Amino acid sequence: MNTARLLLAALAAALVGCQSADTPAPAPAAKAAAKKAAKPVPAHYVFYVGTSGAKAQGVLRCVLDGKTGKISAPTVAAEAKSASYVALSPDAKFLYATAEAADGAVAAYAVEGEKLRLLNTEASKGKGPTHLAVDAARKNLVVVNYGSGSTTALPIKADGSLAAATSSLQHVGTGPNVARQSGPHAHGVYFHPKSGRAYVADLGTDDIFIYKFDPEKGLLTPNKPKSGRVTAGEGPRHLAFHPSGKFAYVNTEMGLNVVAFSVERNGGLKQLQSLPTLPAGADSKGVSTAEIFVRPDGKTLYVSNRGHDSIAVYSIGQDGKLALLQHVPGTPATPRGFGLSADGRWLVCAGQKSGTLNAYKIARDGKLIDTKQSVEAPAAAAVVFVP
Repeated sequence: MNTARLLLAALAAALVGCQSADTPAPAPAAKAAAKKAAKPVPAHYVFYVGTSGAKAQGVLRCVLDGKTGKISAPTVAAEAKSASYVALSPDAKFLYATAEAADGAVAAYAVEGEKLRLLNTEASKGKGPTHLAVDAARKNLVVVNYGSGSTTALPIKADGSLAAATSSLQHVGTGPNVARQSGPHAHGVYFHPKSGRAYVADLGTDDIFIYKFDPEKGLLTPNKPKSGRVTAGEGPRHLAFHPSGKFAYVNTEMGLNVVAFSVERNGGLKQLQSLPTLPAGADSKGVSTAEIFVRPDGKTLYVSNRGHDSIAVYSIGQDGKLALLQHVPGTPATPRGFGLSADGRWLVCAGQKSGTLNAYKIARDGKLIDTKQSVEAPAAAAVVFVP
């Protein structure tokens, strides 16, 4: 009996060994490998650069090498004055640019190879337009006017050109910083990735105004609650949503902070946390924050500091809260803007004062690696990658 049992046990062990040798890799590993194989690293990335200042030439076009981070010499895709911020339509067939001038306007371009063909310009219904965004359906463009402190919606026609404004709302309010906050100064506009509401950071009033948006009518209406707020005098500049839509992050230009909010069901913003963007003990004289972006995977956030000329990097927790990962010093002088590639592998920073574009590789943990690759780009102000 004992001998028979031993033989059966040996036979069972042998069968298990054969099965183990022939068993395919676990499903999760196989799926991960297939996913990686399905998404090869692009050989190159195309991005556009908005320019602003005396040396501005217009909208620039660049190509980044996907292996080395080397940036091609910029070419002028479209001549323009003070095209300080640019945005692409979701299908990347059209590009829109602000024109920072007393008589505010927005320009629409068709993307035709390496050039941009001007379609038309439309009034922004305010002074000094500084930022814009295209809705997910590519039916409307919303632009904010810094000089007059207002938000305007313009319909997008089938051919990509702009129609006259269908909605324009004037902000009201002031802040305690007399030099910077004597009136409203709308600085950035962003569509919520899920609800489609429009959120506008107003540096002059310390509000992040919230608007319901009807894409069919191009109609902006105040939300209830009408805004979220940062600490008085800090001056919200730009905003970045977490891809889940559950959280929003705002950099304060004068406060030198990044503020984390949860996005409530009614669209309201509930403050979770506020962290400094400068290292402890750093000299803050003449320093202001500029750009902010969340990595597409939702795990890391980046904020640039002008004057200190650095980028602060934060990890994002499951609860939406931030933890400092890294300060990257020595970025191009006055890093007014930067952009992230759609796959989250690259960050290109625009130095408005240095007149350069610098490439940074993004590691798996979200930290930045300076490739030491840079190229001259006079008056560079904003960077937008083609998806």
